[in-house]
Amino acid sequence: MPAPPQQGTYQPTNTPPRSDLGRKPQFAKLLPVAFVVANILGLYIIYTFLHLVPCLRNPEAKGRATTEIIVFNLATFMLLVCYIMCIFVHPGTIPDDGRWAYADKTTGTQPATPSLQETKRSGDRRHCKWCAKYKPDRCHHCRVCRTCILRMDHHCPWIYNCVGFRNHKYFFLLLFYATLDCHFIMWTMLASVKESIDYETPFSEMFLLLFGETLAAFLGLLVTVFFGFHIWLMLKAMTTIEFCEKSMKNAGFGTSVYDRGCYGNMCAVLGDNPLLWLLPLSPPSGDGLTFVDATSPLRDIEAGRGIARSGGRQREVVHVARRKRRKSPNASAGSAGTGSAPSPLPSNVASGGESADSDGKDGPQGIFNTASRWSHTPHGSCA
Repeated sequence: MPAPPQQGTYQPTNTPPRSDLGRKPQFAKLLPVAFVVANILGLYIIYTFLHLVPCLRNPEAKGRATTEIIVFNLATFMLLVCYIMCIFVHPGTIPDDGRWAYADKTTGTQPATPSLQETKRSGDRRHCKWCAKYKPDRCHHCRVCRTCILRMDHHCPWIYNCVGFRNHKYFFLLLFYATLDCHFIMWTMLASVKESIDYETPFSEMFLLLFGETLAAFLGLLVTVFFGFHIWLMLKAMTTIEFCEKSMKNAGFGTSVYDRGCYGNMCAVLGDNPLLWLLPLSPPSGDGLTFVDATSPLRDIEAGRGIARSGGRQREVVHVARRKRRKSPNASAGSAGTGSAPSPLPSNVASGGESADSDGKDGPQGIFNTASRWSHTPHGSCA
């Protein structure tokens, strides 16, 4: 008779993880996609037949209308291509190999541990209890898609998909071309809207022009703000989940353990070839499992950046040590009548240097290292 499982011990099951990616879509979840398609189609019809066609009939505006037709259709075509790619390209998930298969410490052997930057507070590898796999860096479980997503940015209902490692570039370009399209419609169609108000125009045509102009302006404002936010995230080498984690922990947004510099961060999202950055081609290189290479400034993060981030904590420890030294009777007796200055602070507190007790158990330096390690440990949805 097999022994009952110990309390608090995770027992992996043989049930395969559920995933909505590739499954039969649910009608309710397709409504946001239908709404986006309806907006694109509506703005295209209004701009083409109520603005471009009348301009082509006007000999004085024919040249300008021709240019607008080319730019508008090109931007709309790229918008549709990027939108389709966002929907149908899988964002990436944890591979089915021995390196990532979860094995409980009490029931199985541990696989070879790859080089990871993110661990649990206990120092153990992060794992997903739904997928029964260890999680690579920047990987999180999406409860909507029911699978772990590599370098997960967020789940987007407007594309019926997650934004992850393999489709992040298409989502970024989708925002870019949506912003370009909305602003192009808003600023070039103003003349037609003004003419429909100043001159006698059928009410239906005037209403549609005003509706299209208002819709383009409203969507343009929203998409512009969202696109600007994702540009900032890209330059900071952060995902939306990592930004929210830093917000919850009140940590600074100036640094990231995955920062590779401005150019390197752009290549990590848009691909290695700058000539193809604005095209839905040449996605970023890599496997989405590891993010440490020769260009990553991870050589001195734990030694330098961790101390810098815990500067407030270090100053607090210094002040506490000084107060204790002033109040300590032994320190006062030892220094009275000797003519020597009071004993200085320990070197590891005063300078933040290496300490013999830097294992995280005793001594202020151990506290700094522990705080630094915690500051780099994102809390996933199932870690």
